[in-house]
Amino acid sequence: MQNNKILLLFPDGIGIRNYLYSDVFIDDEAELVLFHNFDAETISALNECTRLSQAITIPEYRESLKEKFLRELICLARLNYNKRKVNNPSLLANWNWTQKTLFKKIFYKIIEIIAPFIKEYTMILKLEKSYQKAIRENSFYNEVRVILKQVQPTTVFCSHQRALKAATIFAVAKDLSIPTTTVIFSWDNLPKARMALRADRYLVWSDFMKKEMEMFYPEIPSKSIYVTGTPQFEFYNDERNIIDKELFFKKYNLDPAKKIICFSGDDEHTSPDDPSYLKDISQEFINANLQQHYQILLRRCPVDCSGRFDAIVKEYKELIKEAPPLWVSNSSKDWSVVCPSVDDVKLLVSTAFYADVVINVGSTMAFDFAMFNKPCIFINYDQENKTVKDWSVKTIYQFQHFKSMPNKEAVIWLNNKAEIVEKLTKQNDQITSMQLWKKIVIGDYNEASKRIRRTLQLE
Repeated sequence: MQNNKILLLFPDGIGIRNYLYSDVFIDDEAELVLFHNFDAETISALNECTRLSQAITIPEYRESLKEKFLRELICLARLNYNKRKVNNPSLLANWNWTQKTLFKKIFYKIIEIIAPFIKEYTMILKLEKSYQKAIRENSFYNEVRVILKQVQPTTVFCSHQRALKAATIFAVAKDLSIPTTTVIFSWDNLPKARMALRADRYLVWSDFMKKEMEMFYPEIPSKSIYVTGTPQFEFYNDERNIIDKELFFKKYNLDPAKKIICFSGDDEHTSPDDPSYLKDISQEFINANLQQHYQILLRRCPVDCSGRFDAIVKEYKELIKEAPPLWVSNSSKDWSVVCPSVDDVKLLVSTAFYADVVINVGSTMAFDFAMFNKPCIFINYDQENKTVKDWSVKTIYQFQHFKSMPNKEAVIWLNNKAEIVEKLTKQNDQITSMQLWKKIVIGDYNEASKRIRRTLQLE
């Protein structure tokens, strides 16, 4: 289709990687306008490897107290509702029960007192309408309206459903009769009750995610939910994304004669004890004298710049090697202002290709490694000296998205420190179950870009 002008919203760098670096927007006749809050360095890097025609900075957004109150009340009310609906108390772990300042303690306590009285779903929908009205009362709405009337996009696309600014931008688009499309960012997002925006079309990974969306958001018409797959897994089908073995091993100081264990870290909040787990693995392998046969490749979370792994890496420098994510401006801890380089796609694919196994705490990396039939080990024990007192893997694996597992054999479970050597060196026998789980969660990822393009009417 000619004369397409697409206004692109990428609330975080993952959206850049999945949609700008894939084949979703390869149409030479579509004009791509980035509506963003990235810094100048990031935009410069993007202009070198994408075909953006224009980049417009999103105006400053100050959320009013009314907007924030309604948004947070809706979230907790939905979490309570969803908890009852699926009989899973762990959903409430998605609410921050601990506040630091006096104002926040009072503010959130009021919400926590009111939310339990909102039992009927019709009451939640009334709150949603009030929230949509409130965001239109903010001066940010008028500023965005001016911009959209000037740009005149034929469609608005957002790679994440929970971005606060996107809620208002989509509201403006709706009022200007501009079609909107958003993506459900990941397989664990829907039960978390953080659907900030309202769109004409919602793109999901699989039939499983569509059913979840119909369950948690019954007011959204089924015809508005499109099962397209997600393009992030298409990268694994392209041999050009696999770095030459000699170059890969040399750059990351890896020994071709040794097997590679990939330890994929998460952010500090999601998995605060990752450094202790990495130390456990290193100690056990040294004690078993396996350092002559194995090496650990650490891939940190791209925005984890805490330095929390540094002491462990230094202590076991002969065993642990690092493959730092290749992100632009990754000195920042803010997901909204950093993004991966094109080379990071190749680094991630190559890491999954050359490593023999991945180990982490419940990460989506399980599916990345499953692309090459590599096993995943989920750490399933708590540290005696926890970094965060109330954090536990036992809570993590109760989260609703893990209910999608066809059986527990889809991954290898590391239940205590004493099992480390056995579990990380054994021949895996869970590939069949893992492939079944992968099919349930990510569906048909082949040609996801084409399906998204058809949904956006780009071909």
